[in-house]
Amino acid sequence: MARIPYVDETTNPELAPAIGRIRAERRGKLIPVYGLLLHSPAIAEEWLAFINAVRWKTQLGARLREIVILRVAVLNHASYVVDVHRQHFTGKDGLDDAACDALLADTVDSDAFSPTEHAVIAYVDALTREAQVPDAVFARLRPKFDTRQIVELSVLIGAYNMHTRVLNALRIDPE
Repeated sequence: MARIPYVDETTNPELAPAIGRIRAERRGKLIPVYGLLLHSPAIAEEWLAFINAVRWKTQLGARLREIVILRVAVLNHASYVVDVHRQHFTGKDGLDDAACDALLADTVDSDAFSPTEHAVIAYVDALTREAQVPDAVFARLRPKFDTRQIVELSVLIGAYNMHTRVLNALRIDPE
């Protein structure tokens, strides 16, 4: 059970414009994360814009994006994010169940991933677990991505660390 109540849109008509924008961009639903974030409408709307930017407006590709999101969620014990992304994106974005299962392991050692994807997973693991990236981990990543992609990858990892940690703190309920 969530630690704070979800915003009841029927008793908060002043939130109708924000809720309408959220519904338009989130599968037509007011998903639980926004039901919590709407206690601060400005944060909810900026969160939506930021998460949409790091998910949809990068040069990283759908499969790589989902690898990052799922791996961060696994490392942060964010079952809500794991469940939502497995349900809505597995199969559609190039990740099959075997790849998803491999991401759930403590150490990802699977032929389900390319050498580039293994370098990304090591980067995610370092940045999420230690908030630091050793030079050796960055050296594996650097030749595979241009500067823009490294920035986008780093921000995606940071954004989903924020996302999963806030959801864990508030104990969001499953959809």
